[in-house]
Amino acid sequence: MEWSGTRQGHGEAAGSPQTPGTPRAPRQDRTRGRTSGRAPDTLALLKAEFDGTHDVWRSDMGTVCVAGPESARAVLGNRDAVVDEASDFYRTRHGDFGPRDAQIRIGRAARVLIRRHLDARRGELPGLVAGHLSPSASWPDAGNLLVLRHLRDVLLHRDAPPQLHATVGQIVHRAVLAGARHRHSPPSRLLFRRRAQNVLHTEIRARQRRSDPARDARDLLDVVVDESDPGSDPKDLAEVYLSFLFATVGSVGFALGWSVYLLGTHPDSQAAEPSWTVREALRLWPVAWLFARTPRHAQTLGGAEVTPSDLLAVCTYLVHRHPTHWERPDEFVPERWAGSVPDGAYLPFGHGPHTCAGATVTMRLLEDLVELITRDWRLSVTHDGAGPQVGPALAPPRFTAVLSARSDCPGRR
Repeated sequence: MEWSGTRQGHGEAAGSPQTPGTPRAPRQDRTRGRTSGRAPDTLALLKAEFDGTHDVWRSDMGTVCVAGPESARAVLGNRDAVVDEASDFYRTRHGDFGPRDAQIRIGRAARVLIRRHLDARRGELPGLVAGHLSPSASWPDAGNLLVLRHLRDVLLHRDAPPQLHATVGQIVHRAVLAGARHRHSPPSRLLFRRRAQNVLHTEIRARQRRSDPARDARDLLDVVVDESDPGSDPKDLAEVYLSFLFATVGSVGFALGWSVYLLGTHPDSQAAEPSWTVREALRLWPVAWLFARTPRHAQTLGGAEVTPSDLLAVCTYLVHRHPTHWERPDEFVPERWAGSVPDGAYLPFGHGPHTCAGATVTMRLLEDLVELITRDWRLSVTHDGAGPQVGPALAPPRFTAVLSARSDCPGRR
């Protein structure tokens, strides 16, 4: 699933580059279109800088920040070629993986595979919720691990080498879960990254030798290998596969975590339509919250002069809370989705040619899970009042969710 703008998670994938949308301090690496050096509490800085009037401004971070819906759509949609064309999902350490035809083939095949899996395994969701989330669970890890459990056969088919299964599981625990990177020393991360790279590259080379585009893909690694151009570098293919791993287990898991957290802290909203809850959670806390682009030429954007030496940072967190486009922008109001909403100011999956290719299947899984939780269980949440965990993805704070079975729910009759 393509969640534009982030290499999902808070750690380091084995071999994954730094993310174009990652919040960074002023020093820029222009050869890779991103910044480096983690800035302290970047989200708070952007919130403090945004005055609700100036939609584009030069941030103290050294970037040009974009918070206005019209300017954000112009940059991400790139209708008039105002920025260098860039893929958020298919970016590797060597540049954008391509060609574009291969990106489209991979995205289409991945959607087919995931949709087929969701259709076949939908009946397993009640058991997964009961077995993994009740009576209580620690979040947001619980959401990530539930998604991993549900989609594990999509990520790797059951007959894949045991070492590969073990490596992917370790990547999740060491690189995808919120805060995972800080639980391991730099030497340990480097050693693990090298081991994981070797395992992935070996499997990809073996699958390249057996590649048959006419066969049905068994998992997302097959999709990446079969739909890429012949002779593609296994290192690049490994990074594309890791994008799928981070996007599914990381992004979908965090989005589920935000939905559960907001419902638990707003018990009066637990009767809302699941689709309203998910959309409102993604509005308030878009997991993919910062997108980076480089202007193609000198121009005026939202009243600000920008040049190719600038780095644009489109902040969907601020777009989604823009006071001139949303009523009660900082409040959790699922019922707003019962009527008309400012679609132009809602970009949870990006916008334009690199919009998330898996948005539909992502929403379907999230809505199914939220419906199960609110239909079959009474939900309560305890937390320490901490804010979001800010990194390449915008993850929920750590909290505990308690599920108490409803004796009268439709699923238990």
